Amino acid sequence: MKVIAIPQLSDNYAYLVIDPATRKAGIVDCAEVAPILEAVDREGVTLTAILPTHHHFDHVGGNEDLLAARPGLTVYGFDDRVPGLTDRVGQGDRVRVGSLEARVLSIPAHTTGHIAYYFAKENAVFTGDTLFAGGCGRLFEGDAAMMVGSLEKLRELPDETKVYFGHEYTVKNLDFALTLEPRNEELRKKREWAATTTADGGYTTPTSIASEKATNPFLRWESSELRRTLADRFPDLPMDDVSVFAKTRQLKDNF
Repeated sequence: MKVIAIPQLSDNYAYLVIDPATRKAGIVDCAEVAPILEAVDREGVTLTAILPTHHHFDHVGGNEDLLAARPGLTVYGFDDRVPGLTDRVGQGDRVRVGSLEARVLSIPAHTTGHIAYYFAKENAVFTGDTLFAGGCGRLFEGDAAMMVGSLEKLRELPDETKVYFGHEYTVKNLDFALTLEPRNEELRKKREWAATTTADGGYTTPTSIASEKATNPFLRWESSELRRTLADRFPDLPMDDVSVFAKTRQLKDNF
């Protein structure tokens, strides 16, 4: 599998997923058509499918234009809020791009219909706005408990799984993370790397499940340092997982 990150709008990513065996491809999260078609033509592949992670405009706003340019594409999605939907999918369903196969993971909370595409053989998952490098999505249509369940599902994937996320928020996410775990040396190193990489015009995608478990506060609700930081600032905060996550999310919303 070959994956090409395609910048969209101000800080979004679409991903061209290519099956080298068949030269067929799918696009994850189409917001702007022109750069996607440029990548398709440059790679010499046949586009067969659109794989949206959720219905927000900055992830599906280009669907109809892409369908006009490439009629007959399969459009996967959880619900009818996905423009051009042809194939409704949910937890455990399989989708194909050429000979590649992904399992759909239901990961709601940012939206109730948010899904991820997990290519197990290729050790890759496309997480949209549920899991970022160093962060997670806002709770627009779900609550903290729902998001903890969704993130736990992703946290249980193999450590080597590459995580292709929806936005280039990494430096700011890690700046926030350091306010909760200032002694986390791996976190500090990743923040320095991300700042250098983006300053040079590079991308911080993909990350990995292992890296996120070590640096992302939204997967580290069990961290003793993170919990001490929160307890010092909020002495009455219950120390159960959901309460710790919810307070972390609230702080990030105002960071």
